[in-house]
Amino acid sequence: MQTVVSKQDAKVIQVSGTPYEIGRQLGELARPVFDDYMDQSRAWREVRRWRGASFVQRLRDASHAHCPALLDELDGMASALSWPAEDLFLWNCRGELIHNAPDGCTTLAANLNNTRFIAHNEDGDPFLRERCVLVDVQPAGKPGFVSFYYPGSLPGHTFAVNRAGIVQAINNLRIRVPTAGVPRMLLARAVLDCGSLDEALMLLRDTPKASGFHHTLGGAGDPRLFSVEASARRCSVQPVEPLTVTGHANHLIHPGCAAEAQIVTDSSRDRQHRVDALVSSLNRPVQPAALLDVLHDRAPSGLPIYRDDPHDPDDENTLATALFDIREDGVAMKVYRQAQGEFETFVARSRIAAAATRSADRGAGTAS
Repeated sequence: MQTVVSKQDAKVIQVSGTPYEIGRQLGELARPVFDDYMDQSRAWREVRRWRGASFVQRLRDASHAHCPALLDELDGMASALSWPAEDLFLWNCRGELIHNAPDGCTTLAANLNNTRFIAHNEDGDPFLRERCVLVDVQPAGKPGFVSFYYPGSLPGHTFAVNRAGIVQAINNLRIRVPTAGVPRMLLARAVLDCGSLDEALMLLRDTPKASGFHHTLGGAGDPRLFSVEASARRCSVQPVEPLTVTGHANHLIHPGCAAEAQIVTDSSRDRQHRVDALVSSLNRPVQPAALLDVLHDRAPSGLPIYRDDPHDPDDENTLATALFDIREDGVAMKVYRQAQGEFETFVARSRIAAAATRSADRGAGTAS
């Protein structure tokens, strides 16, 4: 059972049904803005050059092998948008097809005594400011989740919490050499169908990955937090040690990452340096407000963590900030826009949802 307390201006839309029906409802939500969004998108102009490419078909084949229900969601979304299914699949593979997709982000993870927090800046195309919503997705036989939703993109590649208590915040990684695996946006969405942290980690380790995301993961009733760099050539899982706060921007930083070619933008480099400096100087015990202060920081020099410059060199602005307070019985989630609180909810951890997920996966013979 979920209890929601929200401000009147917050938009939280419930969608449910079969995967195709969920996709159609998500597409209907996107219809008012999607064509204008694509018309102005430099990323889409680059992505659509891949129409008909054999590599794209190999990405779809891998998706069909590992997460066919998510292809049904995309096809339903395409139908509602009156877009060719091939084109919408292309758009949801933008991280594999181009290196400068305007999806950025900065994430903090705090493991503090008996309290755990994940805080996240969602950075994206400035056109999407005030054009994104929160969705409450309720697929049959899965836990269901609340997520920030980009029009026309599978939920899950931003920030979310599911009813099994799993929190996920995603950071873009610019991997230079993709492979014919599952596109990262589908894999991030598949994590939200998992019933436990261990199941999510197994999914990220075992699934062939096409490019890469950084996943910050936590779970209600589980004392662990994880920083996961899940990329085409490796899956690096680092626990966030007790009494520490860590931060991650938009490039690989775990030991051993030098073996994988990536792009490190000036913004990502500056934000990582600034985050490292700020978290090391936080007063103890660390308060949630201090984490928000870090994410809302405008650096005295270099490119800032909080991004609102229309001329940002990565074409990204901060669209929302999320704070997750991960507790024994569930997760308290707050969402801020332009540093102002807009929405809050408590998602209770449902053992029934987690058990249903494990049962469904055993019946299907798959981890996704």
